[in-house]
Amino acid sequence: MKKIFLALAVITSVSCSDKPNKDRFSDAALTEKLTNSSGEQIAFGDIIKKHAGKPLVIEVWASWCGDCVKSMPAFKKLQSDNPDAAYAFISMDKTEDKWKEGIEKHQLVGDHYWTPDGMKGSFGKSIDLDWIPRYIVIDKSGNVALYRAIETDFEKIDTILKTLK
Repeated sequence: MKKIFLALAVITSVSCSDKPNKDRFSDAALTEKLTNSSGEQIAFGDIIKKHAGKPLVIEVWASWCGDCVKSMPAFKKLQSDNPDAAYAFISMDKTEDKWKEGIEKHQLVGDHYWTPDGMKGSFGKSIDLDWIPRYIVIDKSGNVALYRAIETDFEKIDTILKTLK
């Protein structure tokens, strides 16, 4: 009986738990090169350093992603409610043209980056990307304040941003 109870406890804890939040990125993630809107390669770690001194919200998205498009009004409200934060978008679009068309079509305000490898590529793997849109919040010192949030977590993101002011 004890063995059955122990097995049920293990199964329940594994199946009910989310992936743990992380407090920092791996070296692999920080050294991954992304393309900025000027066509230059920049390491993910340098993107974070660029925004040191203010909170940074990163949205990982794609123009083909229905949930990404659906959540854009809520994201834009988050931006207007938190003007002191910086915003960076990392696209998982398959082509550079689609990425740039998506930025223009949806009028996304912030810094823009693209990884042509998509969600299953090395950058996606390095940040444990399993769903988009995915939001990451970095504090003023470059530390991870929220490692994984999705389109239903805007209240949580807003609360964290208010504490980081």
